[in-house]
Amino acid sequence: MEKDMKYAILDLLGKLKTIDYISPDAIPNIDLYMDQITSFMDSQLENSKRHEDDKLLTKTMINNYTKNDLLPPPNKKKYSKEHLLTLIFIYYLKNILSISDIQSILNPITDKYFGKKDSEFDMSDIYTEIFRMEEEETTKLLKEFSKKYSIAKDTFKDFPEEDQEELQTFAFICLLSFDIYMKKRLIEKLIDDVITDEGETNDQPKK
Repeated sequence: MEKDMKYAILDLLGKLKTIDYISPDAIPNIDLYMDQITSFMDSQLENSKRHEDDKLLTKTMINNYTKNDLLPPPNKKKYSKEHLLTLIFIYYLKNILSISDIQSILNPITDKYFGKKDSEFDMSDIYTEIFRMEEEETTKLLKEFSKKYSIAKDTFKDFPEEDQEELQTFAFICLLSFDIYMKKRLIEKLIDDVITDEGETNDQPKK
């Protein structure tokens, strides 16, 4: 049973290697209609699906992001490369953060860099830098997951043998969940500090 669990975890870690950010080189430089946007995201993030029929991005989602001021409106129903880059950021952030939290950290970025083609830096530069950083972190994260699995595998040795695999799997899930919980709390604290700092700055009387 222990071997079955080990093979299952190794298989999972192998699959996680294929879940990457969309390469900057893969993003079209032409404007796209909404159907083309959703098709592109589905094809690029196929390995991110938990179930085969999962929808990664729908028309309703895109419209809601625009209504909530997360995504700048399209130009004559067409979305630019920068729209697509912003949607990719939203896709990853929405898995752990609320819409209001995403607004707090993403809107200042789009306000400064979205549609600034004549400026030194734009959204493409932001995305490329983030992609480079995340690509470097993937191998480190897989090693971290393997270490947590080894820790979990060494627990519940005194329990009945027929229960050990289930309990060790539970321990592994708890370790991963605690890690996510702590990181999420840190992210929220950073966001709250940014909101507080911006609020204090905006409230200061103009000279």
